[in-house]
Amino acid sequence: MQSIRDFVTEHKIWSTLIALPVLLLLVVYWHARGPYHSYRADLAKPAPGAVVTPDVLKVGVAKSNVTPDLSRYDKFIDKDGDNKYKPEKGDTFEDTNGNGKLDAVWMAGFGNDRPAQGVHDPLWARAIAFENNGVRVVMVTVDSIGIFHDAVVEMRKRLSPSAGIDHLVVSSLHDHEAPDTMGIWSIGDQSPYFRYDHVYREFLIQSVVDAAEEAASRLEPADAILAQVALGPKGFVDDSRDPQVLDNTARCARFVKHGTDTTIGTMVVWGNHPETLGGSNPLLTSDFSHYLREGVENGVTDPNGAPGFGGMCLYFQGMVGGLMTQLHTTVPHRDGTREFKEDNFDKAQALGENVALGVLGALRGDKAWKAAKQDVAVVAKSIFVTPQPFYRFVLALGIIHPGWYGLGQAKTEVDALRIGDMEVLTIPGELYPEIAEGGIEAPAGQDYPIAPVEVPPLRGEMQGKLNCIVGLANDEVGYIIPKSQWDTKPPYAYGRTDKPQYGEENSFGPEVAGGVHKGAMKVLEQLHQMVEKP
Repeated sequence: MQSIRDFVTEHKIWSTLIALPVLLLLVVYWHARGPYHSYRADLAKPAPGAVVTPDVLKVGVAKSNVTPDLSRYDKFIDKDGDNKYKPEKGDTFEDTNGNGKLDAVWMAGFGNDRPAQGVHDPLWARAIAFENNGVRVVMVTVDSIGIFHDAVVEMRKRLSPSAGIDHLVVSSLHDHEAPDTMGIWSIGDQSPYFRYDHVYREFLIQSVVDAAEEAASRLEPADAILAQVALGPKGFVDDSRDPQVLDNTARCARFVKHGTDTTIGTMVVWGNHPETLGGSNPLLTSDFSHYLREGVENGVTDPNGAPGFGGMCLYFQGMVGGLMTQLHTTVPHRDGTREFKEDNFDKAQALGENVALGVLGALRGDKAWKAAKQDVAVVAKSIFVTPQPFYRFVLALGIIHPGWYGLGQAKTEVDALRIGDMEVLTIPGELYPEIAEGGIEAPAGQDYPIAPVEVPPLRGEMQGKLNCIVGLANDEVGYIIPKSQWDTKPPYAYGRTDKPQYGEENSFGPEVAGGVHKGAMKVLEQLHQMVEKP
């Protein structure tokens, strides 16, 4: 006869064997849901059909320094001077907390083993607030590689009700010389552990909130001067993937104190990867963006310089899919003699200052105009897209982009805003310019034998006098590639025989572009039902 002790022991074993997988499933389920599973963006303001009378547009700006304090981290000892952590080559570190691993600020955008060793220029979260006719929205541009949607939702939830902010848009510059905020570059090549910096993530989230609230507190009556200017592409940006479609136009808005010429802030929207320093740079920097903003604010020195506008410059990333880069570009110096091709700060400075000169010239030129309309409106919608299998797997584990919906969909967002004569469409990743400008192809060798899906081109559906498409906004779902151009399997497109073009491995999948395009068309349609053309 079984003793009571044996009975209890046997049932403990079985209970444990049953409980462990159940516990594991609960953990996976919790991670798969994500922290804000029930959150939905569903905003239209002013309400459709509402009768509103716009007053004078109000604008406010503010910024928060989001540079990590490197004194909090281990000191990296780079034995061979290659700016990468390679223990097999003798690289070591001062283990200040005794945990046996290198606690560093891992830089994003290239390899997984690039610890920051210093700061070249501060990283920023820069905010601009707009208010009129009962609507208050804030747009923030962050010197970051990318910020997932759950972090943006957290920022929105932390906003004080007293700030009166109806909607917050947060866009990343996709800075390849900034800390890893996505977790992709915090998985060690040399050591099997995750090194993601949750402390920095918390600091970044609160810094964005602080900048947004401060900008809203500084609202004052303003006038808007708008312009746009083509920059290159030669000497500015290359399209490193076929088909050769890019948008090299910088769209600019200078907001001045009402009735004066005193600048509050200048917005610049232009598409180019901030990666001029390449993958061997050990210093935190906003790359050419630093020199662009400094040039617009403080001016560019002679020869062939120009005075700045003062105030604050906010650079918002445009479309960088396809792939927009200056890595292969020879950038001329404004002196007409020097030129730069190698990855270094001289090249970054030349590029940033050349862009700044283009912006300064355009906003002072005879084609610039003072905005006649001053109303503010916003539409924001959550959308759901279907990732490719690998990303569905990491979504399920909660490794990146937390949140699993339905049969493996991901939640993201598209917004449309009207600020007087300017219209802004936000895209949650790196949009291929052909989706906005036209020119999508269905090349021989494509994985899906279909005609272009993402039509009509988005820019043509916008109705502002100045139409801006802001990328990496409120999320980062990677490259947003037209499905008819998706190419991973032989025979490869565009006559390639050895391998396909770069891009698909850093995209959520071939279905994403169609979902984003459809969502963008809907928010634009709803916005246009609420506002008149400028």
